[in-house]
Amino acid sequence: MVAAILLLLLGVWSAMATINAVRPFRQKVLLFPSMFWSWLVIGLPLQNVVIQVAMTGLLVLWGALEHTVGWIGLALLAISWCGHAYLYGTSRKSKGVVDAALADAGIPRSGVPVAWWQTLVAVPIRGRAVERIASVPFRRIAGKTLGLDVYRPSMPGEHRPALLYLHGGAWTVGSSREQGLPLLQHMARNGWVCFSANYRLSPGATFPDHLIDVKAALAWIREHGSEYGADPSFVAVSGGSAGGHLAALAGLTENDPRYQSGFETADTSIQSVVPIYGVYDTTNRFGAQSAEYVTMLMEPLVIKAFLDEEPEKFAEASPIDRVHPEVPPFLVIQGDNDTLAPVIEARAFVTELRRQSTSPVVYIEFPGAQHIFDLFYSYQSAHMVEGVLAFLNDAHSRFAESNTTDQPG
Repeated sequence: MVAAILLLLLGVWSAMATINAVRPFRQKVLLFPSMFWSWLVIGLPLQNVVIQVAMTGLLVLWGALEHTVGWIGLALLAISWCGHAYLYGTSRKSKGVVDAALADAGIPRSGVPVAWWQTLVAVPIRGRAVERIASVPFRRIAGKTLGLDVYRPSMPGEHRPALLYLHGGAWTVGSSREQGLPLLQHMARNGWVCFSANYRLSPGATFPDHLIDVKAALAWIREHGSEYGADPSFVAVSGGSAGGHLAALAGLTENDPRYQSGFETADTSIQSVVPIYGVYDTTNRFGAQSAEYVTMLMEPLVIKAFLDEEPEKFAEASPIDRVHPEVPPFLVIQGDNDTLAPVIEARAFVTELRRQSTSPVVYIEFPGAQHIFDLFYSYQSAHMVEGVLAFLNDAHSRFAESNTTDQPG
């Protein structure tokens, strides 16, 4: 009887996981648990089914089907596995979505693709082709030493394009060591020097402290990047979630002295921006965020002001309000099933970029993808990092050609 009850519990768990993956809960209490749960199911549907099939086989051998509850559990599992097949089929659309977005922009795929086995293992494995230099200090501020991690090809080289990556975590948690690893490793394997930087976190930090730290990291790369094999004349910026918000703002506020206290004359221009499931509105003007997004996060912890009293501070922190014609090329990446950074904000931000920007704007929306879908290797994240590489390789090539054309003959 114990095996039958366990099989029933497994079936209930699997069915609930499938339902949550297709339609994640958005209520305050369940928002984060639901997001993480659906992220695991959406990103690894085949791995989930293989594990569940193995567990089911053991329970059947132990007599689970000798009782009615065991058959109920098996039926629930069969239904949930059909749901997993649907999720897998949705994720398989990722390649076509990336190919179409790149083709529309006239950008060919380039570089060495992600190895097939990495999407099965899922865990990002750096391997011998990529060297990591940890905790390089780049700024001392407010009693803290901020550091960054360098990811670069193991083979020596110089004048490689640079990528600055910014971690997420709602501006309050997170570290450079734990996020963006598939992207950082893939870019480094394909000849890029990547810098994954920390920044001050709220509630200790108040916006724009976070952005100022990002600018300081840019200034440091311009001054010291060549010591790590990077070409400091070409720096792209990317990041996920809160890091995507900061990456977008960094691209929209190039060389703005208001965010460069103490290094006002430093070059903080950016050659390309790739925000990934970023936050583009701090006011919840679209009503897509939870009701507590402004009152429990932005007002008391990040911006430390009331929206109705100081709306200009929230506009300053909202990338959608900072768009102007002279911005770098943008590649905006979003999942359409994201419950923490709703897709409506990304679409509105892209619309505003395309309305005003004189630079290329590319948008890739992954069907079925949840927040932080690139935390590990999956079919979705593999095509995402390949798309980012293609976009940035193209941007770097255009930049190099432009500089060559501008040189006196």
